[in-house]
Amino acid sequence: MNTPISGRSPASLPPALESMTLLVAAVIVHDEAAGRVLLIQRGPQAKFAPGSWDLPVGKSEPGEPITVTGARELKEETGLIVEPEDLAVAHIIHGSHGVESPNGFLTVVFAARRWQGQPVNAEPDRHAQVTWINTDAIPTNFVATTATALASYLDGRIDVSTEGW
Repeated sequence: MNTPISGRSPASLPPALESMTLLVAAVIVHDEAAGRVLLIQRGPQAKFAPGSWDLPVGKSEPGEPITVTGARELKEETGLIVEPEDLAVAHIIHGSHGVESPNGFLTVVFAARRWQGQPVNAEPDRHAQVTWINTDAIPTNFVATTATALASYLDGRIDVSTEGW
């Protein structure tokens, strides 16, 4: 049995917010029957990678399980509804730094097994478009980290990638 040196249980310790790695979820929505994936194109005013293509992706809220983050972000960005239990891990990205994460980020990329609804650009102030793209025509102007994750997934691999280390 491990006893904390301070005598306090880990649950009672305050979070180390200054040194936290940002936790992010991304979702691959793959319509295998039609040979297409759902992508977003970041708007011209985006904080990160304006005009680039990306997966639906976003930051975890404090106390939020990462599968809930994935489901929430997918709905917020595309209007699609997925249950957290219908998300399967497809890739992990560990970056040393990012636009809003000077202490690094960890992105869990999920593949949605099932979803409901039709995609829409639910955040037109952030995204130029949300659209289905054929898997053999993925745009080249794609955020590098999620492009690697998508390529690995489409190749049938569950993988880990690192950036900036």
